[in-house]
Amino acid sequence: MSENIHCACGAAPTLIFACSGSSDVGEIADRAARKLMRDGAGRMYCLAGVGGRVSGILLSTQAAESILAIDGCPLVCAKHTLEKAGIARFRHVQLGEIGMAKGKSPVSEDRIAQAAAAGLAALGNGEPRT
Repeated sequence: MSENIHCACGAAPTLIFACSGSSDVGEIADRAARKLMRDGAGRMYCLAGVGGRVSGILLSTQAAESILAIDGCPLVCAKHTLEKAGIARFRHVQLGEIGMAKGKSPVSEDRIAQAAAAGLAALGNGEPRT
């Protein structure tokens, strides 16, 4: 397999990664990232490609103007995936910081909007947080 595999997705000034885990808060994180993308805050991008070290996805991620990671639970898989790939410059939201808990936060439009608002706020705050 060639090492020069490139993502056809292209880069964006702001890339958004979500844990997209199998729990309620994972679904909320995923849907919040999709909402942010639909609302024009950035482009949702492939966390699995970062974890799989797909060269084109890594290059696009490294070139991004800003990066947001949204994690559902305290395991912070999105944050760890970015860090293990050498991506250190990103903003991070963990849904527990805004009162959501794994297994105790049924998916609702209100929770999705709350998570998206937290992501938007993180993107608007000065220095990147990790």
